[in-house]
Amino acid sequence: MYKQIELSYNYNALEPHIDELTMITHYTKHHATYTNNLNAAVEKLPKLSGKPIEEVFIRLPEISDTALKTAITNNGGGFYNHNLYFSTLSPKGGGKPDGKLAGQIKKDFVDFNSLKEKLSATATATFGSGWAWLSANKNGDLKISSTSNQNNPIMESLGKWIPILGIDVWEHAYYLKYKNVRADYIKALFEVIDWKEVANNYSKVINK
Repeated sequence: MYKQIELSYNYNALEPHIDELTMITHYTKHHATYTNNLNAAVEKLPKLSGKPIEEVFIRLPEISDTALKTAITNNGGGFYNHNLYFSTLSPKGGGKPDGKLAGQIKKDFVDFNSLKEKLSATATATFGSGWAWLSANKNGDLKISSTSNQNNPIMESLGKWIPILGIDVWEHAYYLKYKNVRADYIKALFEVIDWKEVANNYSKVINK
């Protein structure tokens, strides 16, 4: 059974950047629903039962039932994407990464400010509901991309690219506080991104 990540901080811990009501609604309503629906859908596919969600994404093309494939894509994405999102936020976040991740950012994006600008621009420009991503491959390369709805880079690359940071730009992630000004939410989000956790995600990809 897939389970939501347990938050390491209180719902109000990210204020003033992310408000308490948004956190409660986002985690206990949206994320919980995706998780419950994913578990219900996977029960109908015994061959995928108990498999890591990353493997399920890679094997999505094997699912012949269109409705079931869509259910697992949407809800599996919602489950995985939000687990990553919430795990990379922290009241002690902000700043910039160091170590190997910082070195790769310099190699691929010149410097951290350039990465931040490009990732923010991608998130702001994503049409409708979706995500902006910072992903890595097994060679350590980094890439910025976006996906619609609850899709993610694992699905779209069949596992060649693994997200290490995701910016949720569905309106439920920010509308209660920021209304339709998505750019303000994205700017605020960088104040609570836990770069140590993002760097840990990066290490897992390159050392896998």
